[in-house]
Amino acid sequence: MQRYLILLALGGVALAGNPERAGQAGATQLLINPYARSSGMGGLNISNCYGIESVIINPAGIALTRRTEFLFSHTRWLVGSDININAFGFAQGFKNGGTLGLAVMAFDMGRFERTTIDNPDGGLGYFSPTILNISVAYAKIFADDRIFVGATAKFIHESIPDAAANGVAFDAGVQYRDKRGNFKLGVALRNVGPQMRYRGEGLSARANLSGAGGTFTNVVQTPAASFEIPSVLLLGASYRFGFGGEVELKSREASSGGTGGDTDYLFSVVPMVGFYAHSFQNNQLGTGLELRYKNYFMVRGAYLWEPDITSQEKTQNAFNGLSFGATVELPFRTGENRYSTFGIDYSYRPTYFFNGTHSIGARLYL
Repeated sequence: MQRYLILLALGGVALAGNPERAGQAGATQLLINPYARSSGMGGLNISNCYGIESVIINPAGIALTRRTEFLFSHTRWLVGSDININAFGFAQGFKNGGTLGLAVMAFDMGRFERTTIDNPDGGLGYFSPTILNISVAYAKIFADDRIFVGATAKFIHESIPDAAANGVAFDAGVQYRDKRGNFKLGVALRNVGPQMRYRGEGLSARANLSGAGGTFTNVVQTPAASFEIPSVLLLGASYRFGFGGEVELKSREASSGGTGGDTDYLFSVVPMVGFYAHSFQNNQLGTGLELRYKNYFMVRGAYLWEPDITSQEKTQNAFNGLSFGATVELPFRTGENRYSTFGIDYSYRPTYFFNGTHSIGARLYL
């Protein structure tokens, strides 16, 4: 019965959304996925994401890291815009079934010529904006490896010369899977937090005024308007079909994302569906498919639909809904009867404007 409930929920709200509020939120970088593995699925792996990369989708999936994990990722965002995103993640599992994770996402926006009211043509040098998100997550396993619960606290920093905005946001998520780890459900609520506001000397103006007492300098502070962050509710489901019989993995749960055990199928086909209920844009509904060989080689693709996504003239999104990706993850011996894995991930998301978005990542599980 549970596997049908989420499908009913998806169908009931698929056409809802808030497109009239588009452009009214700030800190929209919180919606950007810089990780190659999950972005190749269009972020639809809400129910079966795992490892520190889950911090951007559903923090409950971090619980599947039972040992130590490192993740590095580089994204060329909208190729031609000269925007690059670098991401780093670290997760450590504990014997009590809990996992602690740290993720950092930093933007390289390039250089901009500095101007002022008195110097609108520039000539004052250059500056680089700073956008930085730092996430601390904790997840824990319950009910005999069938329920995973996680939460994330995110610290947000944006700045330009003499002005900056700082904020905090929270995520929470749950994953459920059956005894064999084939059928999975996922729910996550992301980016819940207070409003943000820019502050700093850059919002003040100085003027020399003359009066009876002589000439003096007056400073006028212009308060910036506060803005909300883009909260979003995620729902997802997936099912793993296995073929070729079960095989023993050389690294317990290291690359599984499946049962969390030391066996898996020779070949797996994993269809999945997902729904994004946005606060400041159209809602999104998508489906994807991942093909696996021993969980050592994976290819994936997805389509994320929203109203007007097929029309370049009407859509509110630079992306056209498609995403593709692949992973190679191989084991290596790190001790007696102990194996670790090293993986390379790649994803590509085509866009209507610029030349698409490329992400590449490296994952080390010790």
